[in-house]
Amino acid sequence: MAKKKPEIKMQTYGIHSKWEAKSKALPKVLEFTTNIPAEIDIEFGFIINVKNARGQIAHYCIEHPGIYDTDGSVRPAFTGEVHVTNNDWSFYLGDTVWAPIDDKCGPWRMTITLNDQIIADKTFNVSSDKLDSPIKQRFSYL
Repeated sequence: MAKKKPEIKMQTYGIHSKWEAKSKALPKVLEFTTNIPAEIDIEFGFIINVKNARGQIAHYCIEHPGIYDTDGSVRPAFTGEVHVTNNDWSFYLGDTVWAPIDDKCGPWRMTITLNDQIIADKTFNVSSDKLDSPIKQRFSYL
């Protein structure tokens, strides 16, 4: 019998409630949006549901706008992998804004791949409302 092709659905995206990494519960969507205010501890990302992919490995990547490490160098994208544990699997991919805010503003692209194919892709624009802030000066397109 032929193996079923995985079915993927993006269930939520935008601003979510605080995510507890040790909890099995996924965060709740608070607002569907790709425009994220640059506020400390705001949680943003998406939840996908994958059917018929048990036992496979999903790879995720969060490309940030240029977050600096303690040495002043730009950190690489955040990447990792997660095992699909059942045939009706939901997964949250997200991040939060932390101090200092300046290097968190700009586009954040989040992707998930399965079998070398992108199955989820969303870009969030984190921005400050302050018109004359250093963030606006650094990212003139905001």
